[in-house]
Amino acid sequence: MQLTRANSFVIVIALLYIALCGYFMWNDQAFLSLAPIGLLALFFAVYHTEYTFLSIAFLTPLSINIEEYTDSFGLFIPTEPLLFALLILLLLQQFKKNMLDKDIWKNPIVLAVSFYLFWIFVTSITSSTPLTSFKYLLSKIWFIVPLLYFGTKIFSKTKNIKIFIWLFCIAMAIAILYTLAIHSTYNFGEQEGHWVMWPFFKDHTIYGSTIAFATPLVFGLYFSKNHSPLVKTFLLTLILITVVGLFYSYTRAAWLSVFAALVVLTLIKFKIKFRLIAAVTGFSLVVLFFSWDSILMDLERNNVEHTTEEFGEKLQSAANVTTDASNLERLNRWSCAIEMFKERPIVGFGPGTYSFEYARFQHPDNLTIISTNFGNAGNAHSEYLGPLAEMGFLGLISMILIVIAIFYKGITLYLKWPKEDTEIKTILLSMILAFVTYFVHGLLNNYLDTDKAAVPIWSFCAAFVALEIVLKKRQLKNEVLNS
Repeated sequence: MQLTRANSFVIVIALLYIALCGYFMWNDQAFLSLAPIGLLALFFAVYHTEYTFLSIAFLTPLSINIEEYTDSFGLFIPTEPLLFALLILLLLQQFKKNMLDKDIWKNPIVLAVSFYLFWIFVTSITSSTPLTSFKYLLSKIWFIVPLLYFGTKIFSKTKNIKIFIWLFCIAMAIAILYTLAIHSTYNFGEQEGHWVMWPFFKDHTIYGSTIAFATPLVFGLYFSKNHSPLVKTFLLTLILITVVGLFYSYTRAAWLSVFAALVVLTLIKFKIKFRLIAAVTGFSLVVLFFSWDSILMDLERNNVEHTTEEFGEKLQSAANVTTDASNLERLNRWSCAIEMFKERPIVGFGPGTYSFEYARFQHPDNLTIISTNFGNAGNAHSEYLGPLAEMGFLGLISMILIVIAIFYKGITLYLKWPKEDTEIKTILLSMILAFVTYFVHGLLNNYLDTDKAAVPIWSFCAAFVALEIVLKKRQLKNEVLNS
């Protein structure tokens, strides 16, 4: 090969990169050698924005939190740097030329999420630790703005929705196979099942939640259209991997969330009227209210712990609030969140501050063997009570409005979508059921501050918004043609 000036430049750059990597490794800072990869990602974000956005779906299940290596700050690599780069790039493009369809600002999902961001901003000002809260706001912005607002532009091409789901499910299957391979060396022991998914997932709860989210999606891909035998075989393999991964995640909340999705699927398929569902729900809440004391007594008599491989026993242990330390600690966190709300009911303690504030709200009777006196062991374990403690009553309302908007628009969109377009209709249904798994799981845990949950949740919200705009344009076009 002739050594041209261009080739010489590439060789010099490569040698400098190798030298820098050696220096960083010598000083135990190997993660800094990823900087050139970040620059390469930035190049693709600028010149291939659509592909970069879709690649995030594949990278999310396989991302790694560098907090495990740096002991300083949490950052999911490579997804968060990519999202931040997309945020800056898309904002600059938006200022230059309006990229967003004006109809997105009429969508209840966008309105609910915009109110949520606004209230995070307000409560960051009144926060007990403003710096922490504004950092929390920034992290929400770089998740939500590129994924939800600008995602509507990407998903205006409906094929991109299918590509996004394919990439997410394939990457999830890779993460599951990796976990099962490690887990098999420990004979699929339950205790080992709490950490074998590292470094892709912090623990089995977020791992199980993400698998539960992916479960309706792989089934949706399979039933969306009549695939070739090769594709069918591949999808059946994905389904098998996902179901096995779900079982060996040993995450009871994930199993229950999939069951909840099956219940919702039944309600949608049999076209049960919303008024009937509301009436039954209301009646159930009244019964629950008047039977609360007896329910508590039954729960206190339940001392089943998941000490065997019996699936039924594991589910029974989910209601054990007598001896199960995990359940008891969750009740402790919920109790703290409610007490925090009582002290600051209007604006809360500030977004992202729960882990710094809840220690003094722990009642001695609620402490468990896994509690810490310093209260440095995590969050409120609820997507609903967390905002209540951190952002007051309107924080809880803002989250509930998002959930209502998602299911209202998702289900109405599914019912309105043309029957002849079975592929998108089936994909829509699978996304609705995926949302069910997450928001049911959200009663017991909260992960929207991680890319594992935030990327699929906000991206699917964008897909709902985009599909509604697509449907509206199709209807207008048909009206013009028929007139």
